[in-house]
Amino acid sequence: MPRLLLLRHGQSAWNAAERWQGWADPPLSELGRRQALAAVTMLRDHGFGAVVSSDLIRARQSADMLAAGLGLPAPEVDADLRERDIGAWTGCTTAEILERWPGQLEAWRDGKLTAPPGGESHARLVERVTRAVERLAGADTGTADRASALVVVTHGGVIRTLERHLGVEPATAANFGGRWIEREGEVLRPGPPVALADGDPRTITTRL
Repeated sequence: MPRLLLLRHGQSAWNAAERWQGWADPPLSELGRRQALAAVTMLRDHGFGAVVSSDLIRARQSADMLAAGLGLPAPEVDADLRERDIGAWTGCTTAEILERWPGQLEAWRDGKLTAPPGGESHARLVERVTRAVERLAGADTGTADRASALVVVTHGGVIRTLERHLGVEPATAANFGGRWIEREGEVLRPGPPVALADGDPRTITTRL
C-alpha cells in the first residue's frame, strides 16, 4: 500500500490578504511559488512516484510545480480533496466574521456549530476527505498501483479534519505543512507531521 504525504498548498493571494477561502479559487502568491520551489528540494530522492491534487487552483499550481520539479507526470486531480465550503464566510477576514456573525466563529471552533452559515457540515467534510484518502491509500486500484509514495496537495482544513478523525492533535497550519498517512489493513494510520518550507529552505522544521 502506498504511503501518502498530505501537504497544504503554498501561500495564496488570499492567504496573504488574510481572507478565508473555502471553495473560492485565488491563485498562489509569489511567496507561494517560492515555497513550492523550496519544497521540491526537500522531496527529491524520497521515492515519490506521483502527485495528486485538490481541484482548487492554489493546490493545483502547487502540485504542478512539485510534479515538474520532481520529474513526475502531471498531477491527478481529485475534487474530494478540496477545502471545506465555508459558505457566507468566504472572502471575509477573521475580524469581519467576528463583527458580522457575533459568537458563531467561537461556537464553530468549539464544535457547537456544525457548519459555517451556508457552508459544509463537519460530517460531510469527514466523509468526503476519508473517502479520498482511503481511495489513494489503496482501497481500490489506480494511483495506488503506480507509486509506493504519493504527494497529496490539499488544504489546511482538510488535513486538520483528517488528523482529528484519526485521533491526533492537529499539527498542520503552515503552507507546505502536512502529515504522513499510511494504511494498515483496513485502517488509516497517522504518521509524523512534516514542515517542508516557509519561503526559505533553511526554515524547514521536520525532515522526511
